Amino acid sequence: MLFPIYTIDAFTDHIFGGNPAAVCPLETWLPDTVMQQLAAENNLSETAFFVKREDGSYDIRWFTPEFEIDLAGHPTLATAFVIFTELGFDGDTIVFHTVKSGDLTVTKKDDLLEMNFPARMPVECEVPEALLKGLSLKPARILRSRDYFVVYDTEKEVADTVPDFNWLNKLDTIGVIITAKGNTADFVSRFFVPNSVIGEDPVTGSAHATLIPYWAQTLSKTSLSAIQLSKRQGHLWCRSLGDRVTIAGKAVLYMKGQYRIG
Repeated sequence: MLFPIYTIDAFTDHIFGGNPAAVCPLETWLPDTVMQQLAAENNLSETAFFVKREDGSYDIRWFTPEFEIDLAGHPTLATAFVIFTELGFDGDTIVFHTVKSGDLTVTKKDDLLEMNFPARMPVECEVPEALLKGLSLKPARILRSRDYFVVYDTEKEVADTVPDFNWLNKLDTIGVIITAKGNTADFVSRFFVPNSVIGEDPVTGSAHATLIPYWAQTLSKTSLSAIQLSKRQGHLWCRSLGDRVTIAGKAVLYMKGQYRIG
């Protein structure tokens, strides 16, 4: 049986930028084991699967090559892009239902797609030795939400930090966010993924659910611009709404085709 698949570059306005995600529309859910195998076969940081409900909203799930993840930003943006541009959605707002992160919305605003996610303010935590030894530069502060949250004093330090996965792979965490106040944006970041084929994620929407409330409080402003300083780079427009955040960006189609099961 053949199924449609798209590859979308999210948080960019050109191919080979931002973060690529595989997007797989389904009429009914495939077995979890099959979706996990497909994500491993795609070998991208995430593959999104979605099923349309009778009321016009969608159920969505995300798989890394290793496991199903609770919240993922760039594949949600990529999925909304496919629904808007390839599947003929004629409204302004798409509603996604998730098991672990509640309802999410993506609204089309001119050439931007704006996601509404739950906020995750980082808090004080015990700092494991493996985290300190896994980063080439000493940070100014370390906090934690879902991920470890590492603050540096300058954008240059974020850009120059070299991760040592021999140490980071000892951590019990999905990711390590490193961040600083930006030079040309309000803040910059990078995102490392221990125990994964990914290594460094190019642009991480879910990390901004933590970055936005932190920098909104630190900079005393609710509207912020952000750059993720990976080789592919990503640009995000962000707002803090208290217990929610909005994360907006652009996306482009890289590829569409089919995959075969059975």
